[in-house]
Amino acid sequence: MHNTCKWSGWRSGWRNCRRAVAGVRSLISWSMPLGMMCRWGHTIQWRGRELVLALSSLPNKIEDLIRLNETKIIEIAKGYRFAHHCLFLGRGYNYPVALEGALKMKEISYIHAEGYPAAEMKHGPIALIDHLMPVVFVAMKDSIYDKVKSNIQEGNDELDSLCEFVIHIPTVAEEVSPILTVVPLQLLSYHIAVMRGCDVDM
Repeated sequence: MHNTCKWSGWRSGWRNCRRAVAGVRSLISWSMPLGMMCRWGHTIQWRGRELVLALSSLPNKIEDLIRLNETKIIEIAKGYRFAHHCLFLGRGYNYPVALEGALKMKEISYIHAEGYPAAEMKHGPIALIDHLMPVVFVAMKDSIYDKVKSNIQEGNDELDSLCEFVIHIPTVAEEVSPILTVVPLQLLSYHIAVMRGCDVDM
């Protein structure tokens, strides 16, 4: 058993959001050397270099994501700050992001929220949805984008025509996409919490 220092900063309320991002980064960093030791090491090593480049591009992409979308996130927060329940849905790499989004909504905004695999939406959670309940989908344009889109609504329309609000995420490798997709969800919870008068640093 070994411990890994994630260098995510002091754990305190809203600032604890950094730990989710640091956790994903640490898992990717640990998995690459382990992958190189397997019998397909040469293939994994090439993919590893691609992931290192993807990781190194994330700081700039996160800055761009916040700069381009924070105004829209505040607008969304204004509309949803009085919600009593919220549902977060994701598939593949972004299912844990849906769980993190729901957790942050509960932790700092004090709104009941649940995270579910998007594929299971029609097997229970859909019965709870009404016009007062916000539903947040994490849908990157990756290998399962079409499946997530079909969970939202049958048809060939783009997400912009299916959803009330769409936050556009910079293109990045699927494996590191949770580091980007979690940021808008954390900001949404933060702005809702501030509008509700919650202490985000408690």
